[in-house]
Amino acid sequence: MNIQEIFSSAFGYPSQGVWSAPGRANLIGEHTDYTGGFVMPFALNFRARIAAKPRNDQLVRAVTPKGTVREIQLDHVRLGEPTGFLGYLAGAAWVLRNDHGLDHGWDLALQSDIPIGAGLSSSAAITCATILAMSDLVNLGLSHEQMALAAQQVEHQVIGTPCGIMDQLASMLGEKDRILFIDTRDLSHEQVMWNANSHNLTILITNTNSPHVLADGQYAAKRARCEEATEIMEVKQLRDASLADLDQYQERLLPDQQSCARHVITENARVLRTKELLLNNKLPHIGALLTSSHESLRDDFNVTVAQVDLAVDTALSNGALGARMIGGGFGGCTLALVRKTDVLMITERIATAFSEHNYTAPESFVAAPAAGAQRDF
Repeated sequence: MNIQEIFSSAFGYPSQGVWSAPGRANLIGEHTDYTGGFVMPFALNFRARIAAKPRNDQLVRAVTPKGTVREIQLDHVRLGEPTGFLGYLAGAAWVLRNDHGLDHGWDLALQSDIPIGAGLSSSAAITCATILAMSDLVNLGLSHEQMALAAQQVEHQVIGTPCGIMDQLASMLGEKDRILFIDTRDLSHEQVMWNANSHNLTILITNTNSPHVLADGQYAAKRARCEEATEIMEVKQLRDASLADLDQYQERLLPDQQSCARHVITENARVLRTKELLLNNKLPHIGALLTSSHESLRDDFNVTVAQVDLAVDTALSNGALGARMIGGGFGGCTLALVRKTDVLMITERIATAFSEHNYTAPESFVAAPAAGAQRDF
């Protein structure tokens, strides 16, 4: 069944439309968005879809293709409740009620083809699609930036993940054949041309199928180390610190605070250099920056796992121009810049390496920047 049929079957009447939002991959700029820094994500062709109709009461009902309807009263929504997919959908209604005065319930159906737990921002896509649907149906008049911020608040206030704003902005603002450069301090952004085809290059993403859980405290702990380093170095945001500051304050910084800060400082520089290279049509030269980003995430930020490192190392040893983990870390996906003629070979080599290590088989696919959130029907 398509999503409109799922909605009608569950609730006995048709929805008032279907909205969708994409997952995202991040070309470069990891763990910089919550420190006021720079990021360069892009939207993927994988999408979450929401069919919606407002209700006259305070009840939120939601259904997925599995067919079981879950529901909750808006007054019962709080941090950690409800769990699962309903947390994102009811959380969207709850945030819009609290922050924008949207005071009624919803019937909703969710369908998504974004891999879950792979670091491709399935949760941001679900929340952005839901908020877009709600905003459109009641003419809230919210900008894409405002909707992204509302989606971020769902993560903070209901799900319990203290994420930055990158995922939501990428899902809302993505464009075909463009990388989105974002200054997360003021949310200013620029669409940067991705002309990989003219260089016979493409992006190969590998889902390592290794555990990827951010709400269990690991992500929050890394963010806390960054905030502590910011306070110790007496800068407004970590984005304002330099390597010279690290040297100046090294006796006051704990090792983990220092290494986390070093990653953020050097990652911001890599993002700015990547943007410069893309604007000057020097796309092949970004490969070394991607690899350096991964090394920093592995050695300074300590958020990679064995499967992720293996996928990156195998891609690089078989001709990739650059490769790195993407997402918050602790599992998930990798991204490699590869020649189009090498896609099949590198995919097979990664699969073979995983088999030799007795890891769960990975899944690889070619990716290109896609369109952001929109109304489909």
